[in-house]
Amino acid sequence: MIRDKWREIRAELEQDIMDGVLPAGTKLPTEPDLVATYQAGRHSVRRAITELAKEGLLSVEQGRGTFVQPRPVLEYNIGTRTRLRSNLAAQGVHVSSENLGVEHLQARQSIAADLGLEIGAPVIASRRMTLANWVPIAFGTLYHDASRFPEYPERRAVMGSVSAVYKSYGIDDYLRGSTEMNARPARSIEAQRLRQHPDMPVIVIRAVDTLLDGTPIACSRVIWSAARVKFNIPNRED
Repeated sequence: MIRDKWREIRAELEQDIMDGVLPAGTKLPTEPDLVATYQAGRHSVRRAITELAKEGLLSVEQGRGTFVQPRPVLEYNIGTRTRLRSNLAAQGVHVSSENLGVEHLQARQSIAADLGLEIGAPVIASRRMTLANWVPIAFGTLYHDASRFPEYPERRAVMGSVSAVYKSYGIDDYLRGSTEMNARPARSIEAQRLRQHPDMPVIVIRAVDTLLDGTPIACSRVIWSAARVKFNIPNRED
């Protein structure tokens, strides 16, 4: 039973977090204090903390301590009209984003294929971080044909949403043409950006948006925190 002491500590801490006894942002007591509270060894306390951090319930910050991590329970519907803000706003979530930079590139093979362009054609790569209730949930890159959407980054900065920018180009509606996803271990830089434990996985989504006639207008590569978002693929038109 001594070997499983860490499981008892983990279960008690998890219950306190779920019940709101330890609300988001709370700093946990120091390791010696936790050892005394649970009458356990340091190894058991550390194991319990590590497991909860892997699940996204705790954030271990070097030099500052261990904090209860805000963890949005989000459901993201992927359908023919997949829209980030409408997906999350309906759940009462405050959605915001941060611009991570813009690059003008020559399309590599996979991007060119998704956009229906020649390899090496000029494209605009817009990189952004998405936050739900100020917690990072995803970051990635949206690619556009530079000749068709020459001022996309500038318009996006002013108009605030992808749909609004498309309307400024005369595109009133668009569809999700394809979505591919796979889960894998997070790379170090990805875990840092998402402020999650290095052992927590990510979901990589590759998508193409099209006009109603199937003409591609954008493609994206986005890294999502697997512990913070649950994806739902309806079996009907949305």
